[in-house]
Amino acid sequence: MPISIAVALLLWSKVRGPRPVRILSRLAMIVFCQITAVTTVFVMVNNANLIYGNWDDLLGTGNHVRAVPSVPTEAGGDRPGGGDSAKQPPKAQQQFRSVDDPKVPNDVQKTDLKGQLSGVDGEVLVWLPPQYHDPAFKDRKFPVVELIPGFPGSSSTWYGTLKVSEQLKPLMQEGKVAPFILVSPRTLLLGNSTDAGCTDVPGKVNADTWLTRDVPQMVLDNFRADSSADRWAVAGYSAGAHCATKLSLAHPNRYRAGISLSGYNDPATEKDSLVGKDAKLREANNPVTIVKSAAQPPKVALYISGNKGDGYEDGQAIAAAAKAPTTVQVQETTGPHSSDVWKNMVPGVFQWLTSIIPAQP
Repeated sequence: MPISIAVALLLWSKVRGPRPVRILSRLAMIVFCQITAVTTVFVMVNNANLIYGNWDDLLGTGNHVRAVPSVPTEAGGDRPGGGDSAKQPPKAQQQFRSVDDPKVPNDVQKTDLKGQLSGVDGEVLVWLPPQYHDPAFKDRKFPVVELIPGFPGSSSTWYGTLKVSEQLKPLMQEGKVAPFILVSPRTLLLGNSTDAGCTDVPGKVNADTWLTRDVPQMVLDNFRADSSADRWAVAGYSAGAHCATKLSLAHPNRYRAGISLSGYNDPATEKDSLVGKDAKLREANNPVTIVKSAAQPPKVALYISGNKGDGYEDGQAIAAAAKAPTTVQVQETTGPHSSDVWKNMVPGVFQWLTSIIPAQP
């Protein structure tokens, strides 16, 4: 931006030609300075909050759906690692590298995963707790939390903006938080800035399968992660909070707990939601509907937080519909719908999660 202003000042008095040409040239300089100023501010805001991971995400030109296959049902249930091993997809042995983002801690790893069941391709970021490489824990399998960003959102946001690993590492070392493996997969899957809503949409995207089967299977194939659903959780903020609530309730044999920070129940709350534009999908993916229509109340613990008018009432609606063994803790918050609020909540919500999924003795 300073360069564009300097260039404009340098050329301002040197413009030649008829008066209309000089006026138009100088107007063009002003417009150029305005564009660079807006672009600079946007880049600064995006870099501070990691809203978009790359230019394709920003421009809506990225598409991470390789195919939309019919998703097979696992023979032994749909939890990660369940079923007849002969019918499991081949192990997803991955190569990991650094994230190469100055805002993301250098102990966060990144891999590019081709979803074998979902047909989705995308990056997955993984952080290992301090105990993982401790010889005293060499035979230990660790609990896992999937971290879902909002929309639009980057797989780096939880680590870079909410500073989840930096905040939790000392708490894990002190024994106040269980040593969770933290996994953040890509959720911005469709071009044209469309929210897939963490849902399998026939002919469009298998976002649910990507998050609940392909990503967990990759984690199990590459790390000492516990395969028991009692040792898995999913957490999210904003649109990711909706996903966390919905996925945990819809798949209690995959997740023991869900954490929702300023989420919502109605998918159409997000105006770019693909699910919200279809009446049947919209209703079926409302957590209240999932709770009410479940053949048996899911054994899931939910932590739902939000300000009044921003998730609090949605949490109350789920709590009102829930029956044991489903448990719902609704926490009223204050402050805007922003990462500053969610970042400050990270230690407390993970201490709550440790009460549900404690560290193994």
